[in-house]
Amino acid sequence: MSIKVIAFVTVKAGEEKAFEAAASICVAASRNEPGVLHYDLWREAEGERRYVFNELYADQAAVQSHMGSDHFKAFGLAARDLAAARPVIIATTPVDVAD
Repeated sequence: MSIKVIAFVTVKAGEEKAFEAAASICVAASRNEPGVLHYDLWREAEGERRYVFNELYADQAAVQSHMGSDHFKAFGLAARDLAAARPVIIATTPVDVAD
């Protein structure tokens, strides 16, 4: 069963470019992982300096593999110093409500 992960990260003022640079490495590598169906980074249009990771995985094994990858761990270390607060991470599973 596929897994959709949405992660919200609020970045410290003035650290947006550094965050984007660190994220670009992680996003590019993540898109090439087996089982990663979609992996994008968005920035909130107004308000806070909040970024949104939009991720889709083939299954839980792909999520676990991603979380154990070197590029994800390196990004986590870099983002720790750039984030204003802990990220909010939401993992979801599909609900088929259409015929």
